[in-house]
Amino acid sequence: MATEEDTNLPSLPPYPQMIFEAIDALKQKEGSNKSSILNHIESTYGNLPSGGTALLTDNLKNLKDSGELVLLRNNYMRPDPNSPLKRGRGRPSKPKDPAALEKNPAAESGSEVKRGRGRPKKDPNAPPAAKKVKISTGSGRPRGRPRKVQPELTGVEVN
Repeated sequence: MATEEDTNLPSLPPYPQMIFEAIDALKQKEGSNKSSILNHIESTYGNLPSGGTALLTDNLKNLKDSGELVLLRNNYMRPDPNSPLKRGRGRPSKPKDPAALEKNPAAESGSEVKRGRGRPKKDPNAPPAAKKVKISTGSGRPRGRPRKVQPELTGVEVN
């Protein structure tokens, strides 16, 4: 019986189309909030199927993420075509230089062996490194705080 009720429902246009029609029809300067968009869609197309509010929320989020809608103070509106693009947070990435890529073809092809993490291992076949010569600073004292001297315990008692 549920299938008979489903066939009687009028075919609805896709949600993004209904959202755009609602925003255009409401013509609010500061945009339309989710409840006013939902009320307009329900008044135009009748009762939505179950889960319609969740579908509306998902479609609004997808349209906002793709840049087709702008969310400003909980109001959705179409982006102004003359406005500059919104920059993301943080420092912008450096532009890719095509000349630098052509000079280093090995890095581009991926044939180069990738290094592992951490400090590289010493080459066992390499000649031993020369010993470092210590340069004295002039005084015979070692660096840092002198060690604490423990008094030797003798058999003498102090009264």
